[in-house]
Order: sequence, then C-alpha cells, then structure tokens
Amino acid sequence: MLPKVVPEFDIPFIGGGVGFVSYDFIRDFEDIGPLKEDPLDMPEAHLMFFNEVIVFDHLKQKINLIGIPFPGYSNDDLIKKVKKRKKELDSQVKKQTVVRFSLSDFKESQNREEFEKSVRTAKSMIEEGEIFQVVLSRRLAADAKGNPFSFYRKLRVDNPSPYMYFIDFENYVVVGTSPESLVKYRNGTVIANPIAGTRPRGISADEDIKLELELKEDEKELAEHKMLVDLSRNDLGRICEVGSVKIDKFLAVERYQFVMHLVSEVSGRLLPDAHPIDGLAACLPAGTVSGAPKIRAMQIINELESEKRGVYSGAVGYFSACGSMDFALAIRTLIVKGGKGYLQAGAGIVYDSDPAKEFDETNHKLKALMEAANDPAD
Repeated sequence: MLPKVVPEFDIPFIGGGVGFVSYDFIRDFEDIGPLKEDPLDMPEAHLMFFNEVIVFDHLKQKINLIGIPFPGYSNDDLIKKVKKRKKELDSQVKKQTVVRFSLSDFKESQNREEFEKSVRTAKSMIEEGEIFQVVLSRRLAADAKGNPFSFYRKLRVDNPSPYMYFIDFENYVVVGTSPESLVKYRNGTVIANPIAGTRPRGISADEDIKLELELKEDEKELAEHKMLVDLSRNDLGRICEVGSVKIDKFLAVERYQFVMHLVSEVSGRLLPDAHPIDGLAACLPAGTVSGAPKIRAMQIINELESEKRGVYSGAVGYFSACGSMDFALAIRTLIVKGGKGYLQAGAGIVYDSDPAKEFDETNHKLKALMEAANDPAD
C-alpha cells in the first residue's frame, strides 16, 4: 500500500489513495455463502491515487494546493505543477451551472411483505440461538437523469453529515452523506464510532425531545447498541496494544436532518508492527451493518437478501501520504451507473423486533436521499 512519504500535517489528507472497499470484500477471507446477483457489477475495491490535491477548508474558506513526492517526481517538478494549477484556478474559478439531477420509477429489491417475511425468518434464527442480531437491508433502483454533483450539493445544504463525499470513477459515481466513521487512524490511534438506534426527527422541539427520551429508554435499541460497542472493542483489540482499547463516548444522541442516532466512540493504540490498513481489515464490515456474531450474521444476510451489497455497508475514504487514514461507513450513499441510481438502507433485527417498524426504519433512512434526489439545488 501507500508508504508514508511525508510527516504528519495539520491537514489530514494531502494526497494518497481515495476510494471504496465493498462489503463483499470479506468474501476473500470468510465463507459467507454463494455469490448473489450483482446488478451493479462493480469491483470489490477501487482506489485512485493522487499526488496533487486541492484542499478546500469550508470552515476557514481557504484553499490549499498540495503536491507530494511520489516515486518519479522531483520537488522542482511538484513546485512547477502546483504553480501551474494555481494559475489555472485563478483563471477558471467561476460559478458553473450544474444540470439538475433526478431519480424516477423506483423499484424495490424487497417490498414491505417480502422484507417483513425476512425479518420474521431472522427472528426465528435469533430465537434458536444462531445469532444475537442481524442487519437486513433493502435496495431501491431508479432511472437517473442529470448531473449527480447537483445531488451532492443538495445533500451538503439539507442533510450535512460528518462525512460528505462525491467520487467520480468515470464509469460510475459514489456520492453520500454518512454519519458514521467505520475506522480512522492518526498519530498512532485507531478510532471506531458505532452507531445503532434510530428515531425520526420531531416536527417540533418538544416532539424532538420526546423522541430522544423514547430512544434512550428503548431497551431493544440500547441492547443492540451495547452489543455493537462490544463488537467494536473486540475488532480494535485484534490490532491494538493490550489494555489500550477504551470507550471515549457512550450512548450520545446525534441529530441529523431527518433522523437521530445513538452514537459511541471506541479507540486504541495501534500495535507497533501493524499498518493502518490492518485497522480497516479488522473493522470491515462494521457490526452496525452486519450483526453479531459477525460471520454467521453475514451468512444469514446472504440467505435473506436477494442481491450482492457491493459498496453499501462497505467503506469510503482515504489513505493519506502523511500516514493518516479515514474511512466512513458507506451508508446514506447513492451509486449512479449506466443511467441508474441505487440507494440502500438497513435495520438491525433482534429477538423482539417488530417487522413493520423495521421496514419503516429503512424508509426513514432513505427519505433524505430520495427527497434530495428529486429537489436538487440550483
């Protein structure tokens, strides 16, 4: 992978590898069942490597132009290229008209009846002691028209999240607004942020507070969240120094445009002989999108979901040339390919799950993306 070619910067990404690793990457290491139908036909991982980047600090309204010395590049070459890039920016920066983006004619991988049947099947497996929890998802496919960058701009305004991304791979585009870090690494520390437990936002401040209290007192949501925090501790324990793994934040409520979530943070010191990529491998896929125990949960997902997940519930992020790493959990994400747009959302199933409510939860999660897709920014 990418060597650490420069020291730590105050800017986390200064160049390096950017892209995604899919949920199905786990198939290279674990037997989770036969391959499913793959309507998207995308690779299990796709990273693009850059030694020139333009970094826009939204808070400070500042642009940084950075060049890093990959093999074959001299410092003089980089300085010339960065100066050339600055000259291009000075002459070309102007407001551009972006073609509106829309999705229409939605088709479900599973309708309400089919999804609720899958939930009941999963519950029977939980009752029989095969697993404690499993996350089942459903996909929407639609006709896509226009420029997906318009969709990204709308998300930035109406549904901002800690992770916003628009990555054009030429043959397809990955764009999303993920609230959850899968794993990140900086200055020797690996961090995971499990999210589990969801409520829709209230239509008033009073209703919002009521829904928050309801969420924090929901035994099903609390049990699921605590289980996934333990799973994150176990994941980090495999690649961190003994005794260094700790919980930094527990059962905090974070609000977004349409939903609120329970969020925790787990961290540890990376082993001296480990690489940040070991942290990614240890945490992928997240327990919040698979279940517990992980392997059996993924086998059940493979049995009950009709299509290969692909990017959804995998990871989107970067390996920086300064040694840092940051990957978001690929949820609240749109894939645009071949004139089609694909959205997907899941719900955590435990022993006392209500199938109808779990279907409704997937709809709450999809709502922000569907509305942004059909009411884009100018």
